[in-house]
Amino acid sequence: MSTTAPPPWLRRMVVLGMGYTGTHFVQRLRAHGVDCIGTTRTPAPADASRRRFDGGTPVDTVLLAALVNADAVLGSMPPEANGDPALSLLADALASNDRLRWLGYLSSTGVYADRQGGIVDASSLADGSDDAARWRLRAEAQWQALAHRRGIACGVFRLAGLYGPGRNALRQLADGKARHVVKPGLVFNRIHVEDACDALIASLWHTCMPDAIYLLPDELPAPPQDVLAYAAELSGLPLPPAEPYDAARASPARQRFYGASKRIDARHTQEALHWRPRHADYRQGLDALWQAGEGRGASV
Repeated sequence: MSTTAPPPWLRRMVVLGMGYTGTHFVQRLRAHGVDCIGTTRTPAPADASRRRFDGGTPVDTVLLAALVNADAVLGSMPPEANGDPALSLLADALASNDRLRWLGYLSSTGVYADRQGGIVDASSLADGSDDAARWRLRAEAQWQALAHRRGIACGVFRLAGLYGPGRNALRQLADGKARHVVKPGLVFNRIHVEDACDALIASLWHTCMPDAIYLLPDELPAPPQDVLAYAAELSGLPLPPAEPYDAARASPARQRFYGASKRIDARHTQEALHWRPRHADYRQGLDALWQAGEGRGASV
């Protein structure tokens, strides 16, 4: 976790899409004294800093005013067929902001097609061809184009499989929701949400090149059954019976999850951001979550 103060220019941040990562990121920034406003798809009347925005109209006037005065903006809304649902509606507010210094967009390593266990690195072609990948790539390009027009820094952050508090194998086991699905040859990276936030902060605090694309994985790609087995060993909870992966019965989201086997090499990102994940592999991440009380009884 960064203990240094934010740069002098960073006083106001807007996060378009305060989902799992966006919420953790805002908490980190507020701890550093940065004023943050974020958007959610559902109203949050008890928190004036969480503005309702679902990619439609009308647009909240408080949100528009925040965008006009923001020093930095992070996009984290799920893409649609036309790309990022926020930009077409909020472009005028962003265009009238003469303070803006940094744009970021949370994307996914899902923009890379199946490598059958092979390596993806900074030189790899983003060749995902399903709708989710194409929509992500379109949104990435829209954020980069906006940064080009403004002449400011822009970072696209391609996250591996995200986990952290409340969203991990320990919790799934404790809640009785874990599935022990086995697909031979499947391997992929993960990233702890705090490590993802560390990388975002490194980009804001220290360095971010125009058109930067950052890969954010841990350092040990692994099969999902290995992660579940380690969580069971750590917690003492029973491992569910193994079941083979059945593509014919899988939902489109599950097909994407089990359909791409690849190993992400993030050395270029680590060097560019002077960043390395504190939870270098799933064991370290689950150890930290267990020590924090994760998975000790069902959630409420």
